[in-house]
Amino acid sequence: MIEIADLHKAFNQGQHNEYWAIQGVSLSLARGQVTAFMGPSGSGKTTLLSLIGCLARPTSGRIRLDGEDISGLPERFLTELRRRHFGFVFQQFNLIKGLSARDNVMLPAYPLGLPHRQLTERADALLAQFRLGHRADARVEWLSGGEQQRVAIARALINDPPILVADEPTANLDTALSREFLAILGELSGAGRTVLLTSHDPLVLDSPQVERRVALRDGRVVEA
Repeated sequence: MIEIADLHKAFNQGQHNEYWAIQGVSLSLARGQVTAFMGPSGSGKTTLLSLIGCLARPTSGRIRLDGEDISGLPERFLTELRRRHFGFVFQQFNLIKGLSARDNVMLPAYPLGLPHRQLTERADALLAQFRLGHRADARVEWLSGGEQQRVAIARALINDPPILVADEPTANLDTALSREFLAILGELSGAGRTVLLTSHDPLVLDSPQVERRVALRDGRVVEA
C-alpha cells in the first residue's frame, strides 16, 4: 500500500521562477494494481511518479510505503529503498549502448553483491520470460524498439521489486508493440506487482489491464 498525504513539490522555490508542480495531492494506491496517471503536459504526473519512486523529494507532505514514512529518509536509505522496492522503465529506455542485453539487465543488481553466476542466471531467465533469450548477447543498439523495451522491463525486474514505475512507456511504440507491453503489464499485475505509469495514450488508458486512472491538472488530482 502506498499512501500519499498532502504532497507538494516546488521547483526553484523562493526564486522569481518558482513553480509548484504538485499541489496538495493525497492518494492511496493499492498493492498489486495497475494505476495510470494521466493529464496534459505540465499536469505534474511525471513529477508525482518521481516522488513516489524516491527519485525526488517532496517540498512538503508525506509518502508512506506499507505504513513507513519514506519521504524524509536520508539519501543512503533512499538508494537502498529504490534498489529493493522499485523498478523503473523510462520513456527513452536509457539502455547502455555497447553492452549486451544481458549486461544491461544485470546492471542494477551489481550493488547487491550477488555471485556473478547467480546474477547471470537471473538475467537470462528474465530475458527468456520476455522472449529475448536468443538476443541475450546482442548489443542493445542492434535490437528493435520492442526488444529494447522488453530489455528495459527485464532490467527493471532484476532485483525482484514489488513496484514497477513506468513513465510514458508506449510513447515511442507502435500499436502492436503497445498492446504487447499492456499484455506484459497484465502478467506482472497478475503476479502481484504494483504497476504505476504515466500516459497520454488512449490505447493504454482505455485498456482492461489498467485498473485505476488518476487524472491530474496543474499539480492537483481532478479525478481518482
